[in-house]
Amino acid sequence: MTTSYLAPMTVDVHSMSEALDLQSRACRALGSPMYADLLSSLRADYEQGGPTADLLDGYARPVHDAIPLRLLGHLHRRVLAGQEAELARYYPSAGGRPGAGLFATFLAAAGRDRPLLHRGLGQQVQTNEVGRCAVLASGFSEVSRRVGLPLMLLELGSSAGLNLRWDSYSYDTGTSRLGASGSGVRFEADTWRAAPVLGEVEVLGRAGCDIAPLDASDPEAQLTLLSFVWPDMERRFQRLRAALGVAAEVPVGIAHRDAADWLSDRLPERPPDTASVVFHSIVWQYLPPPTQQRIKELLTEHGASADRRSPLIWLRMEPAGPVAALRMTMWPGGATEQLATSSYHGLDIDWTGR
Repeated sequence: MTTSYLAPMTVDVHSMSEALDLQSRACRALGSPMYADLLSSLRADYEQGGPTADLLDGYARPVHDAIPLRLLGHLHRRVLAGQEAELARYYPSAGGRPGAGLFATFLAAAGRDRPLLHRGLGQQVQTNEVGRCAVLASGFSEVSRRVGLPLMLLELGSSAGLNLRWDSYSYDTGTSRLGASGSGVRFEADTWRAAPVLGEVEVLGRAGCDIAPLDASDPEAQLTLLSFVWPDMERRFQRLRAALGVAAEVPVGIAHRDAADWLSDRLPERPPDTASVVFHSIVWQYLPPPTQQRIKELLTEHGASADRRSPLIWLRMEPAGPVAALRMTMWPGGATEQLATSSYHGLDIDWTGR
């Protein structure tokens, strides 16, 4: 699913200059000084009527459509594909180092093939941020502790389904552990500021949907996912590559469906003696308001028939200002509580649940 620090709106009132500035500040806050500086330079050039204005003018919804991230992802993809040797010298993801020549080299690369660039700017941002699995795993552990039942996992906005495979990764808070201890995807104690006590979780089954799913086994889809990871965030790269390796060994089906339509088919099929967990991470703001409303209605409707032997849980990690919040609604009862906060990429988890 598309993802960004910025929450897009149905009506985008931002200018391109503002979009570049917002994304620059987001990149700096989330740990990518390379992109923060590059976007700042692009904004200054845009405001002066330089080549950036010529490249980006004409896009009506620059924040809603994440145009700055589309631009960055398009060039990064070319770097990773070995098509921009000069630009690769500045990209840590390709063995390079950021330097004073990055901005000029970036602009030159962006302007070389304008039709190709505009095709890239027309493609949706696609990410599958595996770092969020530590937050989700903490939530699944808490659900399991409370209900004492196996879980049926239903993910909205699954992208390539990497987060559906969360229990094939390793989690170690320093005082408790969860998941596959030998996994190449590892979350160590520094992931949590305040950690829960992780306990055993039994997953009975898992399924997901996405409006534009990616096949984790397809090299082109892998390249798409890698291109939207910020080049100087090497731990994110390592984690994503390791998760793609896990995906090759752990098959998961992702339906190409609207989230509400898919959920309306899945919720009536909830198995007995199982907790059904509908979950998502940095997805909600990208769903159209009618879809959001229908999902809420479906959860409330089916929550009304939930009982202790067949509970329904809505677990979501979504924006809450400068941090993301993990919230849980549990039926029967329908009570909602906040379990944790974290960065948008899932680090610095502050567990506040019981």
